[in-house]
Amino acid sequence: MLFFCVSLTCLLRCSAQRNDHPVFGILAQQIFNGRPNQRSYIGTSYVKLLESAGARVVPVFLNQPLEEYKRVFNTINGIILPGGKSSFYSSKFQRASQIFYELAIEAKNRGDHFPIIGTCLGIEQLFFLTSTRMQLSSTKTRGVTLPLTFTNETKGSRMFRDFPAQVMEDMATLPLSEHSHLWGMALSVFNKNEELKKFYKVLTTNTDGKTEFVSTIEAYDYPIYGTQWHPEKNAYEWRKPYVLHSPEAVMVTFYMAKFYVSEARKSSHRFSSEKEERRELIYNYNPVHGSLTSPFEQLYIFPITGMKSPHLVKPK
Repeated sequence: MLFFCVSLTCLLRCSAQRNDHPVFGILAQQIFNGRPNQRSYIGTSYVKLLESAGARVVPVFLNQPLEEYKRVFNTINGIILPGGKSSFYSSKFQRASQIFYELAIEAKNRGDHFPIIGTCLGIEQLFFLTSTRMQLSSTKTRGVTLPLTFTNETKGSRMFRDFPAQVMEDMATLPLSEHSHLWGMALSVFNKNEELKKFYKVLTTNTDGKTEFVSTIEAYDYPIYGTQWHPEKNAYEWRKPYVLHSPEAVMVTFYMAKFYVSEARKSSHRFSSEKEERRELIYNYNPVHGSLTSPFEQLYIFPITGMKSPHLVKPK
């Protein structure tokens, strides 16, 4: 009975400290040649990735005032910087990413947990935000699936420590990571950049047969993570024949989603009211079927690059 009471007390205490209603932000990507009412988008696969592990999603729009981004930061529990074609040197995507990156670091320094996840372009953006001296190398990785080469840092990593041994073995021996990028951070270049080496652990690398590049990172002291590959595609994108949908591939998607959301559960940020929360959730938007040339099965399309409050978007 004493053991039961102690265990129950621990369970209640841990539950009280854990956020079981996490809300993740996803930064929108700009549409450059769309119709007047098609100015930014979010791939639905990123939304499904997070929802599969128990999170809800808020779209984070481009071209917002600093104060609006601060307000959003204080209401959500993490953010994904997704793949896309924006410039990580100078763009609306870069500006928004930098604001959230700096806010997350400031928050962690005062004990406030806020995870940032960078995918493909997102990891390249993180490299640039950490060290503007960074340099990418051209890689032949446009539409390939590869096994991951784990480094010695993997064993003590936050990202992979709870993955089952079989999933880790599958990731190391089977081509389960989908790559859709023309550039990568060469491991040799990373190792010569003291700012990057001091800030990030390299958890995995890959090679295009010529260049070994960094493919998975996590910051030493901050909840900042990046993958050059796309964890969301295995379960939710069907347009490209090189995207695998085997049980092993889909399991990678789910365990990555579980980790991302577990990080968001450590954040105590809240909306000021349930009404505000409901107004900003992505449930207020209708996904549309991707065009024949789109890599996305579905995506959310927004009428302008920035907006101060959500408006219902009707599918075409």
